[in-house]
Amino acid sequence: MDFVFFFVFSTMKPLYNSGSEVIIMMGKPKNEDVRNQVQFVCLDELVPQDHLLRKIDAVIDFNFLRQLVRPLYADDTGRPSLDPVMLLKLPMIQYLYGKRSMRQTIKEIQVNVAYRWFLGLDLTDNVPHFTTFGKNFERRFKGTDLFQQIFEQILNQCFEAGLVDPSVLFIDGTHIKAAANNKKYRKQTINKVATYYHDDLEKEITTDRLHHGKKELTPGKEAPKQVEQKISQNDPDSGWFHKGEHKQVFAYSVQTACEKHGWILDYTINAGNQHDSQAFEAIYRKVKHYDPLAIAMDSGYKTPAIAHEVLQDGTKPIFPYKRPMTKPGFFKKHAYVYDEHYDCYICPNDQILSYSTTNREGYREYKSSPKVCRTCAMIQQCTLSKNHQKVITRHIWQDALDECEDIRHTLKWRAWYDLRKETIERIFGTAKEDHGLRYTNMRGREKMAMKVGLTFACMNMKKLAKLRAK
Repeated sequence: MDFVFFFVFSTMKPLYNSGSEVIIMMGKPKNEDVRNQVQFVCLDELVPQDHLLRKIDAVIDFNFLRQLVRPLYADDTGRPSLDPVMLLKLPMIQYLYGKRSMRQTIKEIQVNVAYRWFLGLDLTDNVPHFTTFGKNFERRFKGTDLFQQIFEQILNQCFEAGLVDPSVLFIDGTHIKAAANNKKYRKQTINKVATYYHDDLEKEITTDRLHHGKKELTPGKEAPKQVEQKISQNDPDSGWFHKGEHKQVFAYSVQTACEKHGWILDYTINAGNQHDSQAFEAIYRKVKHYDPLAIAMDSGYKTPAIAHEVLQDGTKPIFPYKRPMTKPGFFKKHAYVYDEHYDCYICPNDQILSYSTTNREGYREYKSSPKVCRTCAMIQQCTLSKNHQKVITRHIWQDALDECEDIRHTLKWRAWYDLRKETIERIFGTAKEDHGLRYTNMRGREKMAMKVGLTFACMNMKKLAKLRAK
């Protein structure tokens, strides 16, 4: 067959408008029959070379997924299942791109060539039903630590790449709105849970009282303290959260630890009404094996117990300044000087507040003389007590907080605290804006652990893929 080529040269000059822009002729629509054409294409060629999923597939070996789930499948009985690697990649796509639900994710996979390529599906393969992963979670994955293991396996690949440096850690918590109706709840009175450091504190209290010539405290015979809480009828595992001007909602609290380059090292899931200082123990136990030099935390963790524990482990806790919660018009606590040698406080009028006792909460009580205070000209700025006696409390672990203040004023460690906005706070912002972690449609702590674990695994995965691609 002979081919004839025609070359047409135009002698017409291009037309310019007053703005010296070339005027382009309007293009004609293509023949609609192109929609029905049969073409031979390679799926790999349809995915751009710089696509994120291609970068992830190049650096992450997903064969570990098959090894993790092997004990959850039968070896020689039952019908063949879907490829477990493809099954677990479905929620990864959902959380990697911040899809609202698995139903929406499946709809996207049906028309997205890159998603099909990542899952190993060709253009004609049927996409699994959106309930497939949910049923497998309930029947097979529920009650296991599979998603924690997936997170750890991907984190290990980041460590193997030599990109993670856990010498300084950053710990903080964020709240995720639960899938619960704020008006459907019941009020329940429960016993207040003892703090995790209760036993150590009791020993310290006994030692301190004996040192001051006091008797040991008898075991408390009073009834345990009770608190009233709102329990959601939709999701009892969530907690009623309100802070400042925030909207009051049922939520989950996610405690997270990362290192100085922004790699997420671990996480815990808690009810939204649990304070950061109470949730600290679980996340700290998970990351303390890294033996960090310092841990930067916000003021929510600035308690004597946390400062004492972290310093005992040879790590420096970096806390911010916390404004004293003193009523307006009264002397702040720092106006009363503590004399360590004589174990007493000196008030702004140079009067002594002597040691009185150590209470069950671990606070030493220092009291003034009512006779002296009654005629003091500064009493209106000091106390309004009816017996004209000023009482100052000092925790038996206050020395640890004082050491934290010295750390805070050190330029080296203060610079590390300033990196919080570039590490842990940026992680929370990215997770909520780009990965759908601002709220959840999951109910129950276990499903939330799955969602958070896979989301953080995807964030580490994306970070690793982009860095290795360079």
